[in-house]
Amino acid sequence: MSAGSSVLVLGESLIDIVERAGQEPAEHVGGSPANVAVGLARLGHAVELATWFGSDERGDRVRAHLERDGVRVVPGSDGAARTSTALARLDESGAADYVFDITCDLPDLAAHVPPVVHTGSISAVLEPAATKTARLLDAAARAATITYDPNARPAIMGSAAAAREQVEALVARADVVKVSDEDVAWLAPGEELTAVLRGWLALGPALVVVTRGGEGALALTAADGEVSVPAPRVTVADTVGAGDSFMAGIIDGLARAGLLGADRREQLRGVDESTVRDVLAHAARIAAVTVSRHGANPPTTAELAAPLP
Repeated sequence: MSAGSSVLVLGESLIDIVERAGQEPAEHVGGSPANVAVGLARLGHAVELATWFGSDERGDRVRAHLERDGVRVVPGSDGAARTSTALARLDESGAADYVFDITCDLPDLAAHVPPVVHTGSISAVLEPAATKTARLLDAAARAATITYDPNARPAIMGSAAAAREQVEALVARADVVKVSDEDVAWLAPGEELTAVLRGWLALGPALVVVTRGGEGALALTAADGEVSVPAPRVTVADTVGAGDSFMAGIIDGLARAGLLGADRREQLRGVDESTVRDVLAHAARIAAVTVSRHGANPPTTAELAAPLP
């Protein structure tokens, strides 16, 4: 797969209701998979999103937001009784705490599978979407690279032990996994970070990446490589959508390196450390632009060429 090829994203889209101290609440389209889809579309990829929202005013805004950036919404994605919401309360540092009102399902999909299928977050573990997601990933693996971001939401995912079982079943289906250090701390309390990542790598992925906020990112590879990059220094507006932008950057970087698609699986498993470093630096720059502005607002390829704010 080369840059600009097709990606199918599976998972939730919703309305983020953002509360900042001393300000009126503001509503924005969000949802981790939807953010990844928009991020990839802005980087020049042809993106389809299989999602779940209502035929209501908020659903209309979700569709308009996605289609404005060129994301194709899979037919049937508007079958929800109402569009889901996430109340995001921002602290003084810009970090968000979420309260969800959400239902997750997926529409029926055509048999065609593009070179990359991405999933993650709530829809991947909440029924009925979770069972459909697992079945679709199993079918897609014959033709596609599978990418996955757990993007844990403790408020809605139940106990950490139960969530970890679900997450690791999806890790085992994936070729590329991106996770935050906060997710690992919740899913595997008291366990050493790299030990958890190595355990996940042993389940089958070619690449496992952990983001560590201002400390940068670390990747472990099936070829026994370990690569870290620093986080670019920017003035942070908030962190909403940062991880989703990083995920889109990983997919974009691997696509540009010619490492995506089922026919490139062995090359991905043998990826060299220099390529991984380039991919991580690319993703980190994309995330840095996102955190420099309010909301989940990832950059276009043209914006990446400008100096960081």
